[in-house]
Amino acid sequence: MSDDLKAKTAATAETLFAGYKGERPYELWRAFDKGLAKDMSLYITGQMYAREKLPHPTRQLVAIASLASLGHVDELRLHVYAGLQVGLKPEEVAEAIFQVGTYAGVPRVNQALAVLKEVLEARGQWPLGG
Repeated sequence: MSDDLKAKTAATAETLFAGYKGERPYELWRAFDKGLAKDMSLYITGQMYAREKLPHPTRQLVAIASLASLGHVDELRLHVYAGLQVGLKPEEVAEAIFQVGTYAGVPRVNQALAVLKEVLEARGQWPLGG
C-alpha cells in the first residue's frame, strides 16, 4: 500500500465527512476487523470516492439517489451530509430525492426527505430559507 493512497484516502474522507457526528461505517467495520476495515476504507474512500471522472457533488447526488431508492437511511444520512459538505444545496439534494419517487415510490421519498431534514437540522440549516 502506498503512502499516496493513504494520503488520498485521508484527504477524501476529510473533504466528505469532516465534522460528521454520526457513526461512520469505517468505525463499525473496525470494531469487528481492523485489517479489513483499513482495506475497505482504502478502496472505497481512497479509490472509488476519490476518482476524478465525476466531481464530488455529482458523485454524492448519485449516492444519495441510490441510497434513497434502496431505503438505506444510515448510509443516506452520511452521504447527504457529504453532499452538503461538497457544496450541494439542500434544494438540489431534495430534487434528487424527489426524482427517486418515479422509480422507488413515494414512501422512499418521504423516508429520504426526513433524513435530509434531520441532517439540515443538525447543521443549523433548517428550516429552509429561514
